[in-house]
Order: sequence, then C-alpha cells, then structure tokens
Amino acid sequence: MIRANFISTKGAWRATPADTIVLDYEGRHRRRVAMKATRGTEFLLDLPDAVVLRCGDALVLEDGRLIEIVAAPEELAEARCADARQLARVAYHIGNRHAPAEILANRLRIRRDHVLEEMVRGLGAKVSHIEAPFEPDTGAYEAPEPAHDHAHHGHSHHDHAHHDHAHHGHKHDESCGCDDHGHAHDHKHGHDHKHDQKHDHAHDHAHGHDHKHDHGHKHG
Repeated sequence: MIRANFISTKGAWRATPADTIVLDYEGRHRRRVAMKATRGTEFLLDLPDAVVLRCGDALVLEDGRLIEIVAAPEELAEARCADARQLARVAYHIGNRHAPAEILANRLRIRRDHVLEEMVRGLGAKVSHIEAPFEPDTGAYEAPEPAHDHAHHGHSHHDHAHHDHAHHGHKHDESCGCDDHGHAHDHKHGHDHKHDQKHDHAHDHAHGHDHKHDHGHKHG
C-alpha cells in the first residue's frame, strides 16, 4: 500500500489534489493508520509522530500526489462572550477541566457537554448548539506542525512565494470554516525566522573566539 509520509501545511501547496479525505477531530489526530479517501484512493498514513491534521493541509503520497484534508462538521456548543475579559474567564475555566476548545474572536467552541455548558452559562456567556468543523487549539508543548512540511518541501519556498497565497487560503477557509487559523500559519513562519537568527548569532560568537586568540598571540 502506498504511504503518506509528509504533511504539506495549509497555504504551502498549490497543486490540484488527487483526492480529499473528510475527518472529524479525532480522525485527524493520527500517526499511523490505513485510510481511504473520498474518491477511493487507499493509502497508509505513516508519520514519525502523532500530529493534528488541520483543515486545508495535504498529505503527500510517495508518488507526489496530494490528499487534501477536510474537517468534518461535528456537534458543538458555541459560547458567545460579551467582551475579552469574559472570553478569557470562560477559556480559563474550560482549560482547568482539560477540555479541548477552539477560541475565536469573541466566542469559543467545545464539544457538547451539559456540565461544561452549564458552567459556561454560569460565567455569563450565551451557549448555542451548532454543527461545524472543530479545530481546537493545540497544546502549548506540542511540536510545531510546519516542521513536517519544511523537512520535505524546503526546496519549494520559491514557488510558494509566487503563487496567490491569499486566494488559496480563502478557498480553504470557505470549505473548512477555519478562517482564524491562517494567522497561526503566518506566526509559525515567524518562528522559523527566529531560528535563523539564532544560527547567525552562533556564527558571530565563533568569530569572537578567533579574535581573542589573535589578541593572545600579540601579547605573547
């Protein structure tokens, strides 16, 4: 069975996908599992570590074909908050109960749970039941997802810079309902830039070491 060993993150690919696969949140948190896409493509997902696949990401098959990830709608509870302080309070108390939550501009989404919903109402938020893709925030200690893409596609950044990134991102936002996550993708690119700066600093430090060596020679 053909394998999918790499993830191309949302916005980093532009080719027409060979197939799509629709998965709920649990189905998108995998490491190694046999999968069958919408149009019948069968493959083995085989990643180094378990990661959360995001709506708009693509799995890269060994022959170069792409399988686009689509987040399936799920039964969720949405808590709308009056202001940022109330949103922070609600998010804090949900986090204390270790429940995954998707935090948006003035609201957050959780899986339907009458105990959590009553708690959120008690904090003053308005709760409604909806069906939508669930894209909760990842844990603070989870490895950055773009690392998988960078290792395999680092040579293609030139092509990525020339394609219409905004248009492509808009297409996936409509199909997945994950408009707030485009900003997260840009932030992670910023992290790569900091990494390069650290590398340059280490090089300058080595140069300073050579300078001290020359000074000692003159003293001798």
